Amino acid sequence: MRVQAVLGGHGPLGNDERRLPVLASLKGYRLGWLPNDISAGMAIAAVGLPSAIAYPAIAGLPPETGLYASIAPLLAYAVFGPSRQLIVGPDAATMTVLAAVLATIYATPGVTADRVAVAALLALAVGVFCLIARALRLGIIATLLSLPILTGFLAGISLSIMIGQIGRLTGLKIESNGLMGSVLEVVDKADSIHWSSLALGSAMFLVLQAVRIRKLPVPGPVIVVVLAVALSALFDFRAHGIAVVGDVPGGLPQFTLPAYSGVPIDTILLGAASILLVSFGSGIVTARSFAARGGYEVDPNQELTGFGAANVAAGFFGAFPVTASDSRTAVNMSVGGRTQVASIVAAAALVATLLFLGPALRILPIPALGAILVAAALSLIDVEALAEIRRISRIEFLFAIIALVGPLSLGVLQGILIAVGATLVYLLYKAAHPRDALLGRIPGRDGFYKLHRSPEARPEPGLALCIVQGNLLFFDTDYVKARLRTIASELPPDTEWFVLDASAVAQVDSTAAAMLAGIADEFAARGLTLGFAEVHSEALGLLERAGVIDRIGATMVFDDLDDVLRAFRTRSSLSHTTSSNSATHELGGNHGQEAQE
Repeated sequence: MRVQAVLGGHGPLGNDERRLPVLASLKGYRLGWLPNDISAGMAIAAVGLPSAIAYPAIAGLPPETGLYASIAPLLAYAVFGPSRQLIVGPDAATMTVLAAVLATIYATPGVTADRVAVAALLALAVGVFCLIARALRLGIIATLLSLPILTGFLAGISLSIMIGQIGRLTGLKIESNGLMGSVLEVVDKADSIHWSSLALGSAMFLVLQAVRIRKLPVPGPVIVVVLAVALSALFDFRAHGIAVVGDVPGGLPQFTLPAYSGVPIDTILLGAASILLVSFGSGIVTARSFAARGGYEVDPNQELTGFGAANVAAGFFGAFPVTASDSRTAVNMSVGGRTQVASIVAAAALVATLLFLGPALRILPIPALGAILVAAALSLIDVEALAEIRRISRIEFLFAIIALVGPLSLGVLQGILIAVGATLVYLLYKAAHPRDALLGRIPGRDGFYKLHRSPEARPEPGLALCIVQGNLLFFDTDYVKARLRTIASELPPDTEWFVLDASAVAQVDSTAAAMLAGIADEFAARGLTLGFAEVHSEALGLLERAGVIDRIGATMVFDDLDDVLRAFRTRSSLSHTTSSNSATHELGGNHGQEAQE
C-alpha cells in the first residue's frame, strides 16, 4: 500500500492538501528519489522540446509559444494537479482544434487581435471553464466522447494534422481544406515543389521511423532536432531555400493578461468549450491509461483542477491550451519519476533552453518539424484499437468511423459536433431499445431464469413473466409497447396474467405511464391481466398518480416474482376449486330433478 501511495495513488487528503495537492505529492518525500526525478525531468524536457517547437505551427503560432506552454503549465499542474506522475503540455489533437477555432475567429470581419493573444485568451477561457466544471463536479464531461468515438476522432484529427504538413514538407502554399482538396492542389502545383525541402522532410521522417523500430534509448524527435540543426549549420539550408524557424525570443515568458480586442465573445466561449471537450476527453484517457499501469485511480473532477490551473497559467504567460501529454508522461514513468518534482526540473531545463539555445533553434529547418508532426499524428491512429472495436461491436465501430470522417470532410469543429452527436445518437439508440426477456423456473432450483438463455427453464402455465431491462421514458415507449404487443401475441391462448418485472426499471415518466395504461386496456380486452413486480418506489408513485395502478388493481402489484407465483397459483387453485364445486352443484341439482321426475 505504501508503494502505491508513493507512485500516484490518492489517499485521504487534508484540507490544505486538497487545496494544494503538491503538499500530498511531497509528503514523505525521500532524498533518494531526487536523482530519479531529476533524470525524469531532463528526459521530459528533451522529449518535449521538439513537440514544443513543432506543435504551434499547426495553429499558425510562433515556436516560442510552445516553449511557454511547456513551462508555466507544468509548474501550475505540479502545484495544483492531483497526479504525481502525469505531465501536461502541448498536444496535437488540442492544437488542431485550436487551429480550427482560430480560423473561425479570423474569418470574422473586423477581428484584428494578435493571434498569440487570442490563443492565450482561449487558454484562459478553457482554464476558467475547467475550474467552473470542477466546482459543479462536472467531470462527467470527460465521457461525452466514448472511447470508440474518441479513438475514431483522434484518427481523423491525425489525418488532418498530416494534411496540414504538406506545405511544410513541400515548400508549397496550400490554400485548400480537406484531404482531396489539398492533394489536388499539390498535383496542380507539382512544378513548384521545393524538392530539397521534401527530401529533407522525408529523410527526417525515415529517421523517426528507424528509431521507433529499433527502439533506441534516445527519443526520435530529439535525434531529428539535433541532426537537423547540425545539418542546417553545416550546409546553410536557408541559403538553399529551405525554410527555418527563424528568431526565437530568448527571454522568459512575461505575466500578462491576454488582450481582448474585437473578438466576438460568443466565438471565444464556443471555441473554448470545443477545446475543453477534446483536450479534457483525450487528457482523461491519457491519465486513466497511465493510472492503470501505476495501480491507482483517476478522479476526473480532481483532474479538472489540475488542467484548469495549467490552462490559466498558459493564458497568463502567452501560451495556448494544453492537456495531458502521453509521450512526456510515458517518459516520466519509464525513467522512474516519482513526483511532480520531475515537472519542475523539466520546466527549469526548458527555461535554460530559452535562455541559451535560441541561436541553435533559429536554424532548425521547418521540414524537420513537419516530419515530427507527421510522425506524431501517425501515433494517434490506433489501428489495433479500431480493429478491436470492430471485433467487439460493429455498431460502435460504425460510430468510430463516423467520428473519423467528420474532421476530414467537414472540418475539425464540425467534426467535434459530429463526434458528440454520434455519441448522443448511440446512447439514445441503446436507451431507446431496452432488452426484454420472458422468465421461467428451473425444476429443483430457486429463482427465475430467462427462457432464451436457459433451455431447461419452464414458464408457469397461464402466467407470463416479462422483464424489461431499461428505463421507461418518452423516447423508448413506442419500442417497448411494440415489444409487449409482440410478446403477448405469441403467448399460449390460455395465458391469464402478464406480469412485468420492473426490477431493472429505475425511472418511469408520464408518457410511459400512459403507454402502460393503454397496454393494460388492450390486454384486458383479450382476457389478459397486466401486473407489475418489484417496482421502484419512485416509479410506483408516478404510476399511482397517473391512475395506472387503479386501472389494473392494487392486487396486481407485487413485491417480487415469488409473490407473483404464489398469488397466481393460489388464484388458479381457487378457480379450480370453484369450478369443481359449481360442476358438482350442477350435477347434484340435475340428479335431484331426475329423482323428482
